[in-house]
Order: sequence, then C-alpha cells, then structure tokens
Amino acid sequence: MAKVSVNKHQPVYQMPTNPAAVRTKKYALPTQKYISLAMRYFFKTQLKWGLVPLALILINAVINLTGVYPNLWIYITVFVGVVLYILFWLIQFTGITQLAQYKPMFEKFSYEIDNRQILMKLNQKEGSVMKWEQILGGYKDKDAYVLVISKGQFLHLPFSIFTSEHDIKVFERILKQKEILKG
Repeated sequence: MAKVSVNKHQPVYQMPTNPAAVRTKKYALPTQKYISLAMRYFFKTQLKWGLVPLALILINAVINLTGVYPNLWIYITVFVGVVLYILFWLIQFTGITQLAQYKPMFEKFSYEIDNRQILMKLNQKEGSVMKWEQILGGYKDKDAYVLVISKGQFLHLPFSIFTSEHDIKVFERILKQKEILKG
C-alpha cells in the first residue's frame, strides 16, 4: 500500500484502485449547501425534542383555561428558547465552514467508489479512504446522494459528477447492497 496523506498530521494509506469502480468528476461541497444539509439532518434527528416546547405550551394553555394560574410569559419563554436553540446549531454549522481543521471537507475531490471503500482523491497522489462501515446512513435527494458520516459530516454526491447514467445505477446498487439506501 502506498502512503498518501491529505495533510502532514494525518497519514492515510491508499488502497489499490479497482478497475470496476465508479469514478466521478472533481467536486467540492459548497458551504451553503453544507449548512442546509446539516440543518435538515439536525431537524430530522431532533424532531422528537420538538414535543417538549409543544407540551409546555399545551400544559400552560390548560392551566390558563382552568384559571388555576394564568401565565402568558411561558409562551414567550418557549418561543425564545426554541429560536435560540435553532440559532445555536445554525451558528455551530456555519462555524464549521470557517475552521481550519474542517477545510478538507470543502476541498475538491474526485471519488472512486466500489464495494470495499470510497476513495476520495485530492489529486493522483493524495487522498483518503473511507470504509463503508463509517457511513451511518444515506438518502437520495432530488439532485444528489447524501451519505451521513456523523451529525455534522456528509458526503454530498450530485448526479452531475457521475460520468454516466450507468455509474449512477452501479453506485445506487452498491448503496442498496450496503443497506445505506433503502428500497
């Protein structure tokens, strides 16, 4: 195996390439697209916590209607709390786009995808390997595949970076085999 590193602090070993692998054009994830993907995933995973403010408002409404303890401040407090919580995460995801240690996430990579791994190539000599076990999940968007690595890390692979329709079908078949894409 050849030693290939993305940066001097993180050596990465490049696996031999598979001639049958799906190869893509170079692509960099735009920061605005990253922020929208991160916020969408955040809302999807935090949906159950939306019941807490709703429950507080309903409990307060019942208490207000019965006349036990009329209180209008809870509505304002819950609304401000929800807005501040959403703003906190929006600032976190926006901040990630500015930090030096996350810059590699927004560099232009070409991808070689096969059943063993996803090889992310910065150029012919530099890149990194991502095993399929690192992917938590994924979905097909209207114009791209999105592979979720963690709460704030994604691989966004637009259909336009694939060289042919056949490559898209092969990639989708691999995702279904790995049970990342359902159905």
